[in-house]
Amino acid sequence: MKILVINCGSSSLKYQLFDMDNEEVMVKGLVERIGIEGSRLIQEKGDDEYIIKEAMKDHTEAVSYVFDALVDEENGVIKNLEEIDAVGHRFVHGGEKITKSSLITDEVKEAIEEYTKFAPLHNPANLMGLKACEKLLPNVPNVAVFDTAFHQTMPAKTYLYGIDYKYYEEDGIRKYGFHGTSHNFITNKTAELLGKEKEDLNIISAHLGNGSSITAVKNGKSFDTSMGLTPLEGLIMGTRSGDIDPAAITYLMENKNIGPKDMENILNKESGVLGVSGVSSDFRDLEAAAEKGNERAQYALDIFITRVKRYIAGYMAEIGSVDAIVFTGGIGENSIGMRADIMDGFQQFGIKIDQDKNNVRGGAHVISTDDSKVKIMVVATNEELMIARDTQALVELDK
Repeated sequence: MKILVINCGSSSLKYQLFDMDNEEVMVKGLVERIGIEGSRLIQEKGDDEYIIKEAMKDHTEAVSYVFDALVDEENGVIKNLEEIDAVGHRFVHGGEKITKSSLITDEVKEAIEEYTKFAPLHNPANLMGLKACEKLLPNVPNVAVFDTAFHQTMPAKTYLYGIDYKYYEEDGIRKYGFHGTSHNFITNKTAELLGKEKEDLNIISAHLGNGSSITAVKNGKSFDTSMGLTPLEGLIMGTRSGDIDPAAITYLMENKNIGPKDMENILNKESGVLGVSGVSSDFRDLEAAAEKGNERAQYALDIFITRVKRYIAGYMAEIGSVDAIVFTGGIGENSIGMRADIMDGFQQFGIKIDQDKNNVRGGAHVISTDDSKVKIMVVATNEELMIARDTQALVELDK
């Protein structure tokens, strides 16, 4: 079975084509600057790169160019589009109505539309990609895989906010959590690596990158997670503020004459380590600046490390026995120094990182000492493969 995985942003589209007989990535690509001058498609097949530079006014045109690239005589990997058996789409928000990956139906589309109110930057773009595929591949099944779905097992005590309960009942204001596809993949992969049944696995999954979240997994299910109603809550991130006293927001709005939309933009795009440092949202740039003595860059790094420690320690207390603390994502997989700094201080609990074993990037590794009471691991995530697996399972079940 060949499955195309599509992940649409507001002006971009990432894709991978999988041969699920061996879970091989046949080709992958990126379309950028959709609807903007200078749009282009970059497709990678092994070491070969194929680039199309054409105006793409919307996602339907972008998807059309993706299909052209896939069947291109010289640079493609399939002879015709009939070889595509299904398309898996990443969706950010399914709310409480969609609790697992789902074949696309009118009901699923309605839920996606409804929860656009909590994901205005993501759900509409995700829908555009879906509608383009439905138009251009009318007889091919589509599957929606939701970032929020994995977290729908959280108990009320971890997803409810301390506000009047009517706002939950009437408006659905609660914690939903994100990066669920990644945390689900990490849970499955860690269970496999440790030789445990998923139902018996307790881990802290730390997906650290420009967008970061930490999830407490108890008995193989999400028990608590750092992101909330939207991806803004939780850790300080590249450009997102993370946790902040709500009174600070209302103070700024009142005293700086900032409207709701502008405030939302400030918190999502002008805050985080970028706002604190004034240097960059890229942690590599911050580390380089801090090494040269930039005090604000060091503040940004220190805040990030402190908050990651806080969430890991808190989640350990919430779920009790922990099998592993697992680092993933761009920072989690690749920043040797960041992992060491985050785990510094956990020695008092008998949890110790091995500096030699920690000298790795990507892959799947145990980086704790042999006598550590909890394993510390690095496990590379693969959200696209998780989407492809869910898509295959649902399509085969529907036959």
